[in-house]
Amino acid sequence: MASFSRIIYVAHDHLNKDFGALKEADPQTDAIVLVESARMITGRNWHSERLFFLLSSARHFAEHLRNLGFEGSYLSAPTTVSGLEQVRARYGDLPIVCAQPSSFRQTQLLTEFGVQFVENDFFLTPRDLFADWASKQKSFVMENFYRTQRVRLGVLVDQGKPVGGQWNFDADNRLPPPKNYSWPEYLTHERDQIDKDVAAQLGHTMTSTWATTREGALAQLQNFVQHHLAGFGPLEDAIVSDNWAMHHSLLSPYLNNGLIHASEVIAAVLEGFENNLAPIESVEGFVRQLIGWREYINGMYWFLGEGYRDNNALGATRKLLPLFTDSSKTKMACVSSVVSGVEQRAWVHHIPRLMVLSNLALTTGTNPQEFLDWMRENFIDASDWVMVPNVIGMAVHADGGTLMTKPYASGGAYLNRMTQSCKSCVYDPKLRVGATACPFSTLYWDFLDRHKEQFAKNHRMGQQLQGLKRLTDLPQLKERALEVLAGLDAGTI
Repeated sequence: MASFSRIIYVAHDHLNKDFGALKEADPQTDAIVLVESARMITGRNWHSERLFFLLSSARHFAEHLRNLGFEGSYLSAPTTVSGLEQVRARYGDLPIVCAQPSSFRQTQLLTEFGVQFVENDFFLTPRDLFADWASKQKSFVMENFYRTQRVRLGVLVDQGKPVGGQWNFDADNRLPPPKNYSWPEYLTHERDQIDKDVAAQLGHTMTSTWATTREGALAQLQNFVQHHLAGFGPLEDAIVSDNWAMHHSLLSPYLNNGLIHASEVIAAVLEGFENNLAPIESVEGFVRQLIGWREYINGMYWFLGEGYRDNNALGATRKLLPLFTDSSKTKMACVSSVVSGVEQRAWVHHIPRLMVLSNLALTTGTNPQEFLDWMRENFIDASDWVMVPNVIGMAVHADGGTLMTKPYASGGAYLNRMTQSCKSCVYDPKLRVGATACPFSTLYWDFLDRHKEQFAKNHRMGQQLQGLKRLTDLPQLKERALEVLAGLDAGTI
């Protein structure tokens, strides 16, 4: 057995040789360990596609490290700590090093075990740099952070000025679903023996949707830049019935488990822009998601602290609706379609997440922590740092406006404009009362009425509250809202 000076622990979201604790690793002095804990697999009601992706990616990465000459172990153990205890028993009382964990819980567990941390550089913004920015803000406006990022990183700027003459092209990126549109195909991924072994262990029926290797992730990146980046921006807020991926990058799972890094994604996108593969509105829109929103969410997770997840500013107490765990438990075409997409591939893009799933949780008054748990368990790109700020802050306004100045609630009119579901639905988005009224239209106004006193202090809610005052059928609407909520609870609406 070789004589090692330290043990490097690689978490399942640190799968990259060039970052974290591995970037200076030496096969002569460092033993590597990845731990597949039973608690990780069985601790929650995880979506099997999510588990398959995480476990198979980690096993492929362990094989990659062995091919690079590292002596390493891929251990199955009851917990991460018990796995590290096994490694200590094998190699002796060596220091154990890893990149800073991506959650408060894991940080506490590993700190108590004596693990030494190096900086988590899987993000572009160090945690202390973000905290310095946030501590100087009167309000945490993501756009302000994003522009600072652009200048700091030198992305789409020329002498401090934005390329294209403006910082934000969001107004150009709100087109409704196109008609008679030909969508380029996305990649499918072949499965090897490691994939098959993991699927057998989990009792999982494999799909070809998600890569489980860095090579597959890089192929996805290249395919996105070549075939989808140009169309990404204008259509990024639409939901279509005939294509689940549209022009979205499908890169978030690989970014979030480390198979690819934000810096190389940005480099590939900028190269595509320089080669005239995409217009500025698409490139800027994608860059904003990556170096703006993704970095902002991770920074706010650490800045706001562990107790942030417990916020419930709107006093929402409804149990998780049956439709979230069974898409057949609703007649709402948009909701059934989106939940079915989650069931099939553990993923839908950001607008179905926000304006269908989260909108419904918000306007029904679903308990934020129950909705957070469901999102955390069912999305392939879900991590604690991802879902806590996104759900508590943006999705259900449970923080009272710390992240977002107003709640993201909408009625059926928005969904009728931005989706293709309403024509086939039994409910009419133009109606807010009556048996065929769209539940979203009914619940939107009922939500505003329930919280009108709280929202009266919010200057961005003035127009909506004035609209509420003009309703002549509010008593009937409130009666219909009770019927809708009861039907949703029963899985019959």
